[in-house]
Amino acid sequence: MPDVTHIAPVQIGDTDIQYAQGVRAGSWLFFTGHMATDFKNGLAAPVAGPPGLPLGSPPRYRREGDFIIDRFAKLIAAEGGDLRHIVRVDQYYPSAQVVNAYQRARKAVLKDFVPPSTSVMMEELLVDGATMDVSMLAVLPGGDRQPRAAQPDGVPVPLHSGFIATLVTGDYVFVAGQMPNNEAMTGIAEPAYRAPNARWNGTDIRLQTEFLITSRLKPALEAGGSSLKNAVKAQVYLTNIEDLPEFMDVWNSHFGANPCALTVVATKGLALAESIIEINIFGVRDGGAVKKEIIDHKASSAMRLGPAAVRAGDLLCLSALYAADESGALPAVRAGAGLKHLGVPVRRQMDAILAAAEEICRAGGTSLDNVVRATHFVGDMSVVYPSLQAWKAKLADVPLPFGAVRTPSPMPIPGCDVILDMWAYRPGS
Repeated sequence: MPDVTHIAPVQIGDTDIQYAQGVRAGSWLFFTGHMATDFKNGLAAPVAGPPGLPLGSPPRYRREGDFIIDRFAKLIAAEGGDLRHIVRVDQYYPSAQVVNAYQRARKAVLKDFVPPSTSVMMEELLVDGATMDVSMLAVLPGGDRQPRAAQPDGVPVPLHSGFIATLVTGDYVFVAGQMPNNEAMTGIAEPAYRAPNARWNGTDIRLQTEFLITSRLKPALEAGGSSLKNAVKAQVYLTNIEDLPEFMDVWNSHFGANPCALTVVATKGLALAESIIEINIFGVRDGGAVKKEIIDHKASSAMRLGPAAVRAGDLLCLSALYAADESGALPAVRAGAGLKHLGVPVRRQMDAILAAAEEICRAGGTSLDNVVRATHFVGDMSVVYPSLQAWKAKLADVPLPFGAVRTPSPMPIPGCDVILDMWAYRPGS
């Protein structure tokens, strides 16, 4: 069997886009960017329901959640796996009102085994009418891969979600998305809280970031036998992207000497209204056989916030990439702004991003056609198709495991419409 196999590839409508519903890479299974779509016309008919029965039962959002979970179950079963071997799920929603219905659908199947989860709100999803975009990472049964929970002390879990805060599979440790909430989930934890009338008693983003790193991420990693120094990849969601410089200042005070791959994007909202940041992370066990290796690539340093990539065994996690240099958006991108409706600036962005990603993958011992997860955070949904065309030009007919969501405006760098988050597989590790 090849090292990387694309699972159930499907043509999107009448386009030339081939979507990989999943990827089998060694003992890993990746399922990225799933919505309740029929892949031909849009939202699947059983989810949309009869137009004349808008209040039909089961509720509309529950049907959508059931549809997605059922699709995952079938895809993973076809590869010889099962839902008890999921190690991570990521969910994007355009509205908070759909979350409880999805979580009920998830719990109905997973019972007490809800893996580390991250749920954030985004402005728009790729399929019209869809309200849930879900990605899943699983391991195949066998060896020492059986996932096991390692609940860290002092890291609360919301009862309505019930996810496992820390999950260990082999030498890998996955941590759920964390907010600076108190244990009762009624507000911000005291060390991260700044009273509204305390004008210069710290800043919210600095207090919340410091608390998250030291009192949530650190104990959660340590519960699984890992540590901040062995963190591999983190995703950070900010409710105000203008907090990015202050966030990075605090983040680098902890990770500057031993960084992990990093993606930072804006979110429309989090589960706790007072929280302005959420972070998920995964790492490798201290002293385990799988070692963390930082991949350097100086040419792309202005295109990212973290190191070029971090390698952990057969996984290569890239920091999210922008089409930027030391002065902002690349000159060619800025020059083509007048042709944005023809896709010129975004195509130039993607060409630069994929060229850098190709070199980073090569430095990490793999190639771009071994990308197993590609999530596009965009400022405008009109840039998605030109972005996928750039992938097609680079990889020809290789199906792409992709997702795309629209983040709140503005994007972190003016003129950069795409932030691309990628994971790749490293064969032979």
